[in-house]
Amino acid sequence: MPFEISGIVKEVFEVQTFANDFKKREFLLTTENGKYPQEIIFGCLKDRIELLNNVKAGDQATVHFDIACREWNEKYFVNLNAWKIDVAQGEASNAAPADAEPASASDVILDEEPPF
Repeated sequence: MPFEISGIVKEVFEVQTFANDFKKREFLLTTENGKYPQEIIFGCLKDRIELLNNVKAGDQATVHFDIACREWNEKYFVNLNAWKIDVAQGEASNAAPADAEPASASDVILDEEPPF
């Protein structure tokens, strides 16, 4: 089942090479959903690592991905495998959208966990 999500690329990591020349490259996306933006790590496997050749930190992107789960030593690991990345044309901006409300002092909560 394919999924998609949009956000700003925070970081693109180096290529990792494993046994049998298996390659993986990860990147971190910051979503723009509401009061508590989330950072989500995605992986590009094998020949899909080339998708990240033209992606850089600060780019606005929509990631198309699949969710995969595997068991290892009685523990389960979930991977978000990107298979398509659409980068917005033009300059990337880390600024808030024009219709976003500025944060007020009452919105700032220090030393507390988000309510989820």
